[in-house]
Amino acid sequence: MTAQPDIRTAPEAAGRGIPSDVAGFKAAFGGYPAGVSVITAGSATGPVGITASSVASVSAEPPILAFSLAQMSGSAAAIAAADSLVVHLLTAGDLGLARAFADPSTKRFTGSMDWTLLPSGEPLLRHAGYALRCRVLSRTPAGGSLLVAASVVEIIAPPAPGDPMVYHRRAFHGLGGHTVLPGS
Repeated sequence: MTAQPDIRTAPEAAGRGIPSDVAGFKAAFGGYPAGVSVITAGSATGPVGITASSVASVSAEPPILAFSLAQMSGSAAAIAAADSLVVHLLTAGDLGLARAFADPSTKRFTGSMDWTLLPSGEPLLRHAGYALRCRVLSRTPAGGSLLVAASVVEIIAPPAPGDPMVYHRRAFHGLGGHTVLPGS
């Protein structure tokens, strides 16, 4: 006899279509690994950036990506307002960048950080992963977050791609050549 999955349904809160089991939702996605990126943009006060694990490919032709911003203060607010930005896909060797841009108290874009301004005005982090320069297409409120869709206008490829970094169970992890299924 095979074990049946534990399927639970959560009643909707006051007819608003919001699941009442927030803890279950967080547990489900906490166990689902996501790629790690740093999103940078120029702002009136200088360059800004945040670590994000919500970046997703939307379309290859034309190339479009999307990400969500959960708060609208500080660097996230500046990125939400930007018309152009750079999405840096981090590698396992970029742990320092992931931590620096995840902690709002860390000084960013200092002389000790390897970065430059692109001719188009966005800050570019020089590291081992791909950087995707984007133009924002849309901003859509989604619950307490903002969903941003952006077209990729330039791909800045690394000299040699590294192993990806993922976020899983509230920690950063490097992936290296792991295959789950034979022949995949």
